[in-house]
Amino acid sequence: MGRKKLHIDWNIVDNLLKAQCDGATIARMIGMHPDTLYTRCEKKFKLNFTAYAQQKKMEGRELLRATQYDMAVIQKDKTMLVWLGKQYLGQKDRQDRTTNDKDITEKTIIVTDSKAAENLQKLLDGKLPEPKDD
Repeated sequence: MGRKKLHIDWNIVDNLLKAQCDGATIARMIGMHPDTLYTRCEKKFKLNFTAYAQQKKMEGRELLRATQYDMAVIQKDKTMLVWLGKQYLGQKDRQDRTTNDKDITEKTIIVTDSKAAENLQKLLDGKLPEPKDD
């Protein structure tokens, strides 16, 4: 007589994959050998675990990207707005040094696109209109 077949809650597996966990870690968390998880994935989804995990991890990254965008634009989180500008628009901090009696350092965001600069200033001033639903 063989072992009792363990139930896999695929919603839990999916959420852990979206959180970028690897298969061996997930298998350990749900109490089974990784090979069992991989085999059951192939039987259920007709995909090897690597392909299945890649799809779910991509969903997790896209969800994270959308949440960051929401925080920056909709919730007007200035820190997230600056960070996303650096990541996606090539903006960067520039160190300006002025000498009087002591060094004063000022951080400046460089915006190379004039329309982006205008929109950034409007957003920071709270004057950018809310996005419209189509």
